[in-house]
Amino acid sequence: MAKSKAKSSSSDVSKLTFSDFGDVVEDLRSRFPALSADDRFTLWFLRAYITESETDAADAVVGGTNDKGIDAILIDDAMRCVVVVQAKYRQSLGEVSEKRNDVINLAEIACQLGDRNEAKFAQYVQSSHGLIAEKLRKARDRVLSSDYKVWLYFVTLGNVSTSIREDSQSHIQKAACNVSVSIIDSTRVVTLLQDDLDGVAPPIPTLDLEMESSSTVKVNGVSQRYDTHNQVESWVFSMRGDAVADLYKFAGIRLFARNVRGFLGSNTAINSGMLKTLRTEPDRFFYYNNGITILCDEAKRQSQQGKDLLHVSNPQVINGQQTTRTLAAHPDLAAKASVLVKVIQVANRSNNGKTFDNLLSRIVAGTNWQNAIRVSDLMSNDRVQIDLERSMRKLSCAYIRKRQTKSEVQKAIGNKHFAYIFKEEMAQIVAACEIEPHVARGAKEKLFEEQYYDRIFKSTDPYFYLSRYWLMREVLYCARGDQNRKEARFLVLNFVWSQISSSIRTKNSERDFVEKCRSQSEEMIVPISQAIVKVFNAVKGFFQANRGSGSEAVDIATFCKSKRASAKAFHDYWMNSYKQKQQVERLLQKALAEVGK
Repeated sequence: MAKSKAKSSSSDVSKLTFSDFGDVVEDLRSRFPALSADDRFTLWFLRAYITESETDAADAVVGGTNDKGIDAILIDDAMRCVVVVQAKYRQSLGEVSEKRNDVINLAEIACQLGDRNEAKFAQYVQSSHGLIAEKLRKARDRVLSSDYKVWLYFVTLGNVSTSIREDSQSHIQKAACNVSVSIIDSTRVVTLLQDDLDGVAPPIPTLDLEMESSSTVKVNGVSQRYDTHNQVESWVFSMRGDAVADLYKFAGIRLFARNVRGFLGSNTAINSGMLKTLRTEPDRFFYYNNGITILCDEAKRQSQQGKDLLHVSNPQVINGQQTTRTLAAHPDLAAKASVLVKVIQVANRSNNGKTFDNLLSRIVAGTNWQNAIRVSDLMSNDRVQIDLERSMRKLSCAYIRKRQTKSEVQKAIGNKHFAYIFKEEMAQIVAACEIEPHVARGAKEKLFEEQYYDRIFKSTDPYFYLSRYWLMREVLYCARGDQNRKEARFLVLNFVWSQISSSIRTKNSERDFVEKCRSQSEEMIVPISQAIVKVFNAVKGFFQANRGSGSEAVDIATFCKSKRASAKAFHDYWMNSYKQKQQVERLLQKALAEVGK
C-alpha cells in the first residue's frame, strides 16, 4: 500500500482541554444567540449524545429559574423514552466536585414521573416555570400511559464521587417506572467531545450481540482475550446472519460512523458475490466471508432468557459494513447464514487516546481486504475532512468525505444543497492551485499520500476551498463540449487563480467572491468567463509550441500530465508570447472590482 498517514483523527483525547469545550459552546452562539453558555453546553450534549437533530436538541432545552435542576427534557416517541438532563458547565475541567443533592435531585425526577398520585405530582411541579411544568406533564403521561423508559443524565465538566454515583443508583430503585441514570463527568465527557469532533456522534449507547445457537451448529463458548500491555480486551464468536442484520435495523447508519467508507452498493464484485452465496450456499457463508469487527468502550457477557449475549457500549463496526448492509437488505436469506464477529474493547480512552487511534487505523487497514482500501479512504475520518463536511453543510454544500454510492449520499444529506463536492475532486482543485497543475492531473490517490496531503488540506476554513472550487466551476463551464480544453482545465485554473488570489485574500472578500459565483452575478461572472476563454486559447498555443515534433510529439492529455505543462513554463510563455494578456488583465480587474460591492 502507498505510504500514507492513515490516521483516523488528528488529536489525542488526553490533550483536550476546557478551551475545546468553550469552542464548541461558542460555535453554537451564532445559531442560538438567545441561549446562555450553560444552555448551549446542554444543547451540545443532547446533539452529541442523544439526538442527531440540532433543532430537537434546542427545543428540549428548558433551563432557567425554578427548573427543578432540569436543563433539558426530550421525549423520543420513536425510541419510547423520556430523556432528562442536568448539566453543569464548569469553568474548568475536572476541578469541581459535584454535590450529592444535585445528583439525587435528578434521580428524584424519575420517582415523580412514575408516581400515579396526581395531587403529589401537582405539588411537585407547581413551583416550576411554565415550560418545565408542561414538559414534565407530557413526560409523565408517556411514562404512565405508554410505559416509556426514563433516561436520566447528569453531565458535568467537574467530578462525581463513587459514593454519590452509588447513592443515585440506589435512589432510582424507588421509582415505579423503568429508569436508568448515567453520570457523565469530566473523564467521560472528554471522550464524548472527541467522538463528536471525530464525527461519531451521537453514539449508539448500547447493543446486545446474540451469540449463535441452533440445532445445526454447535458453538462451544466464546474466545476471550485480554492484552494487559495495551489494555485491550477482545472476544471472537459467531452470530446468525439475521442477528447481524438486526444491528443495522436498530442502529442505522450511525453504526458505521468510524468506517472509512460508506456502502458501495450491491453491484460491486464482492457484494454481488456475498448475495450469490446467501442465495445458493448460505451454510457456507461463514467460511467465505471476512466477518465483521466491532470496536466498543465496554463489553460484558450476559445471559438473558436462555440466550448468550455480549452487551456492548458505544459500538462501531469498523470492518464489515458491506457484509452487514447486504445481510440487512436480505433478512430472509440472512437467517440461514452465520457470521464471524470480533469485538474489541478499548477502555479508558481519555488516558489511552493514541492507542485507540493507532489501533483503529491499523485494524481498518489490515482487515478491509475484500473490498480494497484506498489511501483516500484512510483519510476520510481525518479531523480536517470531518470539519469540512460540517462547515460546508452550514453553507448548503454537501462535502462527501467517504466513498459510497450516490443513493447513499442523497439518503444521508438530502437534496437541499447548492453543490455536491467529493473530497477527491476538491483535492485535485486545491492541488492545481497550490502545488502544480500536472500534479492535480495525475493519479488522485497520490494527493492523499503524506507528500501532498497536508499541503492540500492545510485549512479548515470552508471558503479557502470554495473559492477555488467555484472558480473551477467556471473553468469547466468554459471547457464544455471541447475535450482538449477539458484536458487543460487544471493548467487554466492554476493560472487564473494566480492572477486573482491576491485580490480575494481577506475572509470577507473571499466569502463575497464565493457568493457571487454561486448566485452567478453577471457583473463578475461574465468578465471572468471571457478571461478564462482567452487563457484556454493561450494554453492551446503553449501546447502547440511545446508538444514536440515527429515521433516525439505528444497529445494534449499526455502533455498536461507532464512537467512540461508546469505553472512556471506556462507563465513564461504567457509573458513572452501571448499577445492578449493585457485584455485578460483588464477583464479580471473588471470582475474583481465587483467583489465587496
